[in-house]
Amino acid sequence: MFRFDTELRVFLHREPIDFRASINSLVMLVEQSMQLDPFARAVYAFHNRGHNRVKLLLYDQSGFWLMLKRLEADHFAWPRRQQAVIELTTEQFQWLLDGIDIDAVRRHPKRQYAHVS
Repeated sequence: MFRFDTELRVFLHREPIDFRASINSLVMLVEQSMQLDPFARAVYAFHNRGHNRVKLLLYDQSGFWLMLKRLEADHFAWPRRQQAVIELTTEQFQWLLDGIDIDAVRRHPKRQYAHVS
């Protein structure tokens, strides 16, 4: 499995899309529905109604990449946030692709201490 660079931004489209959509259709969705720049250093992720497929769109200086992942016996746990565009870290995105429900993951809070003892 490949890993995305930690500097890369990741945006999820919240609503399911028709998976017959090609690069041009997805670029239009990024521009019009998500109000984002498809040429930015970012990955744009889309899912189907059954949540068992994900399409990834990204631009790499010379052209667009379109990647597809299909699950055979499970589904992706897409975040249940209400905003139209969801931004994730690359680490969270990797968890999503690996089948982890990122809404259920809780980190320890960051703490600031003034003294050691």
